Amino acid sequence: MEFSLLGPIAVTTGSAELSLGPAKRRSVLALLLLQPNTTVPLEQLIDSLWEEEPPEHARTVVQGHVSRLRATLAEGGAEAYGIELATHGSAYLLRLPEELIDAHRFGELVALARPEAAPADAVPLLREALGLWRGPALTGTVTSPPFAAAAHALEERRLTAVEALGRAHGTLGEHEQAAAILYSAAVNHPLREGLIAGLMRALFHTGRQSDALEWFHRTRRLLNEELGVDPGERLRGAYEEILRAEAAGGGRTGAARPAGGARGTGGASGGTPSGGTSSGGGRYGASGDSRPATGNAARPVDGTGRAPVQGSADTDEAHGAAGAPGSDGTKQGTPAGGRGGSGSGSGSGSGRTGAPPRLLPRPPARFLGREAQLAALTTVLTDGTTGESPLAVVAGPAGVGKTACAVQWAHLYAGSFPDGQLFADLRGFGEGDEAPPAEILGDFLLALGTPPERVPSSAQAASALFRSLVAERRLLVVLDNARSSAQVRPLLPGGPHCATVVTSRSRLDGLVATDCARPVGLQTLGHEEGAALLGAMLGPERVAEDPAAARELVDLCDGLPLALRAAAAQLTARPRWRLARLAAALRDERRRLALLSAEDTGIAAALRMSVARLSADDARLLSALATSADGHLNASLAAALAGYDPERTQDGLDRLTEMHLVDEEATDVYTISTLTQLFARDERGEGGESDTGGTGDGS
Repeated sequence: MEFSLLGPIAVTTGSAELSLGPAKRRSVLALLLLQPNTTVPLEQLIDSLWEEEPPEHARTVVQGHVSRLRATLAEGGAEAYGIELATHGSAYLLRLPEELIDAHRFGELVALARPEAAPADAVPLLREALGLWRGPALTGTVTSPPFAAAAHALEERRLTAVEALGRAHGTLGEHEQAAAILYSAAVNHPLREGLIAGLMRALFHTGRQSDALEWFHRTRRLLNEELGVDPGERLRGAYEEILRAEAAGGGRTGAARPAGGARGTGGASGGTPSGGTSSGGGRYGASGDSRPATGNAARPVDGTGRAPVQGSADTDEAHGAAGAPGSDGTKQGTPAGGRGGSGSGSGSGSGRTGAPPRLLPRPPARFLGREAQLAALTTVLTDGTTGESPLAVVAGPAGVGKTACAVQWAHLYAGSFPDGQLFADLRGFGEGDEAPPAEILGDFLLALGTPPERVPSSAQAASALFRSLVAERRLLVVLDNARSSAQVRPLLPGGPHCATVVTSRSRLDGLVATDCARPVGLQTLGHEEGAALLGAMLGPERVAEDPAAARELVDLCDGLPLALRAAAAQLTARPRWRLARLAAALRDERRRLALLSAEDTGIAAALRMSVARLSADDARLLSALATSADGHLNASLAAALAGYDPERTQDGLDRLTEMHLVDEEATDVYTISTLTQLFARDERGEGGESDTGGTGDGS
């Protein structure tokens, strides 16, 4: 169980998020989490929840919210995590391990980082800390002074961490990285002198002296106009340091690497196992060039200071990278046809101020390859020639890595969408009901700065407000795990500078027909890619010991990254096992699905969520297809196996193909993967109605 304060208030257990109810109930939880393991008086809760005079029944309201929170936590298994919401007279105590709170973990990671003394260690620590942020702190709480003050304090800690990350990169001589990280934060906080001073030094060290000095004069004018004060010691110190260096004829003290010449740090080591494998020496080829072959931006860094995917070949920013300032002080690397902007997130007429929402999940770990699919997404989502909001659908079977591919691209190009990145799990193939559009729209509107009381209750009104707010912004929306086109349509932004990525196990042909969505299909991995993925998980030496066994493992896992990841988890837990030993165990079809599971994730759980969405007729057809000797069949054989008439069989095959449970290799030539066959055989007779849980796509 995890508690989130650094963004929307949330409680998650496993892959599910608990329903916390209205804003005041979320606010009660937030206040208790801000003071964990400390008694919080009832009067303090009342004072914080009502900005004006509280109503006469305020005590009863708070007590009711506490009671519901206690029940919600209990339903989520709080006791197993050592969590207790206790009453002590007229006060409440939330007793829990503090490491379950993201704000506590953030503070610990920042405290461990030593940007000057140990910069190489500080960079990953600070990146991980900043990666915990999912938007403005305490989103979803009431708008009272105590919560505003607490949110401000957390934001100050975030900015301090951004400054520290910039210093760490500077100490390592990675001044382009430092400039890219500090730029977005400086735009959003133009009076924060320490931030501006760090950006000035980073710009100077990359040879952009004029940009550095312009930042000083711009900030000096703002300080005088807004606060009536002169620059402080840190800002003056940076300015004088640059002037002295120029007077001495030193020019830039740290030469910027030319674009396309960024150093590589070992291409095959970055990325998530749900991707493919890298070809050549780096993510985009052996040259070490830091730019995607088809992209128009070098590797962007989002406004939280996170650089996507540590350990890939493109770890350094090229001059003029997206999210970094160019020679004219503007952002470079925007999507084709996109409008210019400061990146402040304040769309035209919105009246919103503050940092833009950054709701993307953390970048996928050890993402390998998928260059063709990433390039296809770049082509679709940066196409400014149509004047429409581009839409891509990443589709494929369960466990093939759709989410990882979409999130990887989103992090790579976050800098091209300076007004924010929104993310939502639509739960189309997860446990329980799919997420209703009104719920997702409510979260989006809150993240965009809409006060809770102004969020419409109807999906239609919320959708209209959402489209209005983002009409002139450059915003990226990632909608994960969609079940149907109808679930997606209310969530689509309408502005021509917005872009949307949808992932689904279904092809979502409806979006292609009505919204001109462009499909980007993901296939299973080949032998070379699968072996490279195992090498990334286990270490290349272990795979090199027995390449034949590695190839067999790829076959036994049907080339699915999720299954290969589970196999790697089995081998990681058994360091003395050779790959051949696991391959021998997986040959036993009765044990294969169980072995390809790791705790709450695995290929059986993923397939169960797909089969659970089938009609009874289609589930029985899939079960009949599983009896095929080699997994290859045509419509006539399928009809004979299922006992259906030809028309009913063809309709069912079309639906199973659309869901990627069956693959149509050629006209009237269908295949069903071995793992799907094994699962369907195990589930035979249940009609796909098993109520056993799973985690969905797993990637």
